[in-house]
Order: sequence, then structure tokens, then C-alpha cells
Amino acid sequence: MALAMFGLLVFGTWQIFTRWILKDPSTFTDEFLRYLLIWASFIGSAYCFYKDQHLALDLVTNKAKGKFKMFLNVFIEAAIIFFVVYVFVMGGSRLQANATNYSSVMRIPFKFLYAILPVSGIFILIARVLKYVQMFSKKKTQKGGNE
Repeated sequence: MALAMFGLLVFGTWQIFTRWILKDPSTFTDEFLRYLLIWASFIGSAYCFYKDQHLALDLVTNKAKGKFKMFLNVFIEAAIIFFVVYVFVMGGSRLQANATNYSSVMRIPFKFLYAILPVSGIFILIARVLKYVQMFSKKKTQKGGNE
């Protein structure tokens, strides 16, 4: 993520320099920045899932209590996992497998651009699994474990 953000900074500065100072905008950096922003966004979303900083409508879950709150949280997590597996991993893999076009300037296959969908989906799944492990190990420690 840091490398993607650094690349956006460097190539964005170069794009501004070529457009305003040299009066000849770089077409390569324009397309490269577009694809790099897409990749950075998807990797960033996976990081947000790990840090629980993703967009959430928690009005109902904040007011819920007891077993209903636990059921609601499990249902929401299951829905997230289903969506990520179905749309990101499976759908992204299909999209990537069926892509035949190439980018107009850099001439790289769109398969490379679409590869971020299953990659970020797997990162999101790993992030959720790590969160579950941390949550259960924390509960075990709170109940009197020796860890």
C-alpha cells in the first residue's frame, strides 16, 4: 500500500510537471495512475477490513443487546464473507480469466488490472480470519487463560 501511494505521488507529480511546465502531458503516466489508483483502493479496502475502519451501518447493532447482538454480528460477518468470496474472489477470477483486451497506451492486458479483485478478496478474507483469531484469543485471555 505504501509503495502504491508513493507511486501515485511520484507519477502524479511527473504528470503535473509534464502537463504544466513542458506543455506535453505524459500519456503513460495518465493511464498508469488510473490503474495504480484502482489497485491502491482495493488494497486499502482490505487493510480497512483488518483495522475495522471500513464503512459500516451500525445503528441497529449498537442498539442490540445480548444474544440478538451476537446473532446479528455473526450474520453480518457471514454476509461479508459470502459477498467477498462470491464477488471479489469468484467473480474477479472469472472476469480476469475472460479478459482479452489490452490497455490503450501501456498495452498491458486487462487481466493484470482485474487481478486485483481476487487478490484483494483473499486479503480481506485473511484480514477477517486474523480478526477472528485475535478476538477469540482475547476472550480466552479475559476468561482466565494463561496467555
